[in-house]
Amino acid sequence: MHDELTANDIKKMEEELEYRKLVLRPQILDDVKTARGFGDLSENFEYKEAKRAKGRNDSRIRYLEAMIKTAVIIDTASEEGTVGLFDKVTVYIPDDDEEESYQIVTNVRYDVSAGFVSKESPFGKAVMGKKVGDTCSVHVSGDYSYDVIIRSIEKMEDDDSAPLASY
Repeated sequence: MHDELTANDIKKMEEELEYRKLVLRPQILDDVKTARGFGDLSENFEYKEAKRAKGRNDSRIRYLEAMIKTAVIIDTASEEGTVGLFDKVTVYIPDDDEEESYQIVTNVRYDVSAGFVSKESPFGKAVMGKKVGDTCSVHVSGDYSYDVIIRSIEKMEDDDSAPLASY
């Protein structure tokens, strides 16, 4: 499967990849080498932690390389009056009698706590392409869904405020 990403997503991933390879990796390798000198490796916490940090960094590098290699670059333009990528959508949730706002982003830039929701999430899939006044059913699982009514759509562009998601 190919992830649908924007050119800006790819740029951000390439920048992180370069940082991890050229700056972070040498630092971590130096930490491993230093910790190895502390003595018995079987009881050397610093060495084990440095090796874990190396593994996490190497894993993230492989992830970024795979994402960049297999990504399909998409256009962020959408019809006027419909929810599209990077648009801020305000919805009313009748079940909770609440109104909430989220910005729709790609699946590598989501951060729900900061108001960024992936277009691939149940919410994102439900509201993409919809118009003000539309009622959408958000299917969370096979036996749970909820309705939202679109109150407003603020057309936005990728302003770099949504960082790459970590894992």
